[in-house]
Amino acid sequence: MANYRDIKGFTVQSASTDPAPYVGSWSSGSNMNSARFLQGGAGASNTAAITFGGRNPSLSPGPNVALTESYDGSSWTEVGDLNHAASYYAGMGTNTAALAVGGSPPATAGYTEAWNGASWTEKNALSRGPSSPQASTYGMGNGTTTSALFYGGDEGANSQDRTEEFDGTNWTEVGDLNTGRGYGAGFGTNAEEAICAGGLAHPTGNLAITEKWNGTSWTEVGDLNTARLLYNGASTQAPSSDGIVYSGRNVSTNASFANTESWNGTSWTEVADLATARRAGGGGGVATNAILSGGSPDGSPPYSTSNVTEEWSFPSGPSFLIEGQMWFNTTTSVLKGLARDVAEGTWASGGNMNNANAAVGSFGISTAAIEFGGYYPPGSAPGRITTEEYNGTTWTEKSDMSNYRAERPGAGTTAAGLAIRGNPGDATAVEAWGGSSWTAANGTNTPSGGNSACGTQTAAITFGGETTANTELYDGTSWTEVNNMNTARGKMSGSGVQSSAVGSGGTPGPQVLAETWDGSTWSEVTENNTPRSAGAAGGTSNSSSLAFGGGPSRTNNTEYWNGSSWTEVANLSTATQDMNYGNVGTTGGTLAIGGDPSPSPVSTRTEAWSSTDAVTTITTS
Repeated sequence: MANYRDIKGFTVQSASTDPAPYVGSWSSGSNMNSARFLQGGAGASNTAAITFGGRNPSLSPGPNVALTESYDGSSWTEVGDLNHAASYYAGMGTNTAALAVGGSPPATAGYTEAWNGASWTEKNALSRGPSSPQASTYGMGNGTTTSALFYGGDEGANSQDRTEEFDGTNWTEVGDLNTGRGYGAGFGTNAEEAICAGGLAHPTGNLAITEKWNGTSWTEVGDLNTARLLYNGASTQAPSSDGIVYSGRNVSTNASFANTESWNGTSWTEVADLATARRAGGGGGVATNAILSGGSPDGSPPYSTSNVTEEWSFPSGPSFLIEGQMWFNTTTSVLKGLARDVAEGTWASGGNMNNANAAVGSFGISTAAIEFGGYYPPGSAPGRITTEEYNGTTWTEKSDMSNYRAERPGAGTTAAGLAIRGNPGDATAVEAWGGSSWTAANGTNTPSGGNSACGTQTAAITFGGETTANTELYDGTSWTEVNNMNTARGKMSGSGVQSSAVGSGGTPGPQVLAETWDGSTWSEVTENNTPRSAGAAGGTSNSSSLAFGGGPSRTNNTEYWNGSSWTEVANLSTATQDMNYGNVGTTGGTLAIGGDPSPSPVSTRTEAWSSTDAVTTITTS
């Protein structure tokens, strides 16, 4: 008989009380003395932080202020002012040894000020200011008072890619970013390693692109799930392995974000949201113990300012870090474990599309999604090339695609995505979405419609199809064939990311077959409870997925995959097939878009799924 340790890699522990799931969350902190936004922030934790500068037109002399406040976990205290009243400072360091870099106005000043726990001292300016025409404001930074980086920047339509390194005295220009940008998030413990994520690039708009600094050069790594700007980041260790980003703004819709994403060195995962959506607050702390102060919740001028503080932390005391870990409660004599609980999730009506549509492509998350292509009701024109963007409430028409395709899945975000293959015909065509328009991209190697896809614009996977078990990976430039699925089929419910995906159901059929991808091979796993084809899906890994809807005898069934079995959860309001192809969001929040319901005709309807998607304690015996 196989041992549990051999299967799972760890033994079952005993505990007299149930440990808390090791999952981060936001809680309320004490309010600042002076409301503001566009300020800088730094700190070692959410009990030892500072915020400085920023903007509040109601303060004197305003709108830009030099105010500095220090936080001890209980209250904010006004301390020594900056030498320059300015906004858009990049902050780095701790509450007793910090840097404020950049600042505006003026955009080319290149301010550097050092904080010693009591007062600010001017240091040598960035090498690009004050005489340089390059923008030295709206940039990102990380590090300490003796080892720091400042990168990017923005002035009008000029997105900067410049990086400078600080040695405690002077700034020196080093390797440029691959994608120039401003208003993003940066984190890292020193000048030798950093993460730059998201931001604004002209004329692209919101970015999801993430780059990693190795002390010499920048390399593109996994994209954010939500493209955004004007937000914050923090890291506990070298940022190749640990970090978070939170809050922000969508420049296209002016919506503020409450989203938090966690970085594990390879990819981003959405975790618990802030209580209040906002942008341009003061950050600080580390990936397990961070802070957000102030900011603005508004979508357009005149902006209101906030003095609200939220604190990010993980539970103290006994806890398990790994989802799937188990323990025996010696008090109750019950075997328990940690798993994602979506049983209490529900479907609710969302905003209707402008165009009735079925078999649309899709990508994004439940509050920021793109749908494209599809087909009309029978007897109408051959299909659609329309594109619409969803902000969580309403759909807005965007630029059309070049060629009609239905059953064309997507991968990416509202700022950067892909439309991959599709029907009619055995197509290899791929189009790239840049946030406002579509352009042609390199096609796949194998032509087949009815394929599944997920991932990002620079790290996508497509698998299966009407006539193939083919799997291909995309690196932002070219497609590479890798190991095939075990069973050729199309019109699956497919979800995940490039390194971890699920495909279930499909044609010919309908089927109940399910397979998971681990980054190199496909494995057959437990079958669905309900046979389906042309269903939809949501999820971010091969251990957490939703499959819903489908045909040909239309169903409203929804099933949740936890890595070992499928469980039926709340049904859609209407039995529907041929909804969106392409993964949207997570098992905590996804969308069912359009489709061919019972009874017809083709629908404009959107349904939004939401659940806690939290790692919680479950009873296993």
